[in-house]
Amino acid sequence: MTVLIIEDEPQAAARMQTLVKAHVANAHILAVIDSVSEAVQWFREQSTPDLVFMDIQLADGVSFQIFEQVEVKSPIIFTTAYDEYALRAFKVNSIDYLLKPVDDEEMLRALGKYEQLKQSVAVPGNSVMESMQKVMQMLGKKYKERFIIRAGEHLKTIEVSQILFFFSLEKVTFAQTPDGRKHVIDFTLEQLEEMIDPQRFFRINRKYIVSVDAIQDMFSYTNARLKVTLKSCEDTDIIVARERVQDFRQWLDR
Repeated sequence: MTVLIIEDEPQAAARMQTLVKAHVANAHILAVIDSVSEAVQWFREQSTPDLVFMDIQLADGVSFQIFEQVEVKSPIIFTTAYDEYALRAFKVNSIDYLLKPVDDEEMLRALGKYEQLKQSVAVPGNSVMESMQKVMQMLGKKYKERFIIRAGEHLKTIEVSQILFFFSLEKVTFAQTPDGRKHVIDFTLEQLEEMIDPQRFFRINRKYIVSVDAIQDMFSYTNARLKVTLKSCEDTDIIVARERVQDFRQWLDR
């Protein structure tokens, strides 16, 4: 199998080569490329590789720019340091992704998907570009930096960086700050999920969206669930929803 690696971090590129050779029989790495311009030139002049591993951020831009300049017929497995929240739009057709640092289990999962889709190697250009555009919007999105809150008859702003967590109580949404104050926010938790940076905040259950800084302690709970203690929080019985535990662990371990 012929493999092309597009990666601008030397250590990551070396790691990728090691994993490919370890898990792909008779793998032949055609080249290791570190820029958009070099990748565009390569695809214009060389034959189509069986599989491409492609980092999102390259030395001279983002890899999505490659698709705007040249047709790429190979199936692609993206590698990225971004968390899974920003990559949901990737999961179409033959596109898969690996979160850095890449480990053996994730590599095997991605290669397994490649094997399943090998019968339809070519991915429709429009589908690829639609996915790229969605992810570009998500990665380049400007997240909210402050909220307007009421203080008696006055209005003031509160910086998002000062908020430990958001929670819902009796259909009202609050933002909790380290000083123990609860500020009413005029948005639902569902709306907030689209407004705040997923690198910093995570929706752990129907009631709470927490920041990294808010987590004081974590405990194993029944049925492979997690219980967390939050700073400046009166609620001592906060359980991470079962379906969110794995994503929560990945979010903490990024």
